[in-house]
Amino acid sequence: MQTEPTIIGFLCNWCSYAAADLAGNSKLEVPGNLTTIRVMCSSRVDPVFILNAYFQGADGVLVAGCHPGDCHYQTGNYYARRRLALLIKILQTFDIEPKRLRLSWISASEGQRFSEITQEFAKFIKEAGPNPLKKKPFFE
Repeated sequence: MQTEPTIIGFLCNWCSYAAADLAGNSKLEVPGNLTTIRVMCSSRVDPVFILNAYFQGADGVLVAGCHPGDCHYQTGNYYARRRLALLIKILQTFDIEPKRLRLSWISASEGQRFSEITQEFAKFIKEAGPNPLKKKPFFE
């Protein structure tokens, strides 16, 4: 029996979280295995939060924020993009493929886009299989 993968979504309060709300109000399909965490800005997602999600068994992590140039905090999403680019290198040392972490820009009016991105990501994560950290003991 294959279970649904666990996906954590860190969503910007001003854009992506509002898009998720719009998708729900519009009755658009959003994966039921997506657990959303509202953050004030995508730049407030500390890489340690993402690492912790994987260590706790998440199969995929989505970070979604405002489009570049539209950030409520001016340059927050640029910081997020730089941090996550560096985090990908760290994830690879744990045998976590980079595509298990997705950064997307979704504005408050893009409920349809939120639905599409989350469904596409959930499909990829399901095909990729379980988080490799689930198979290994933490200390070998």
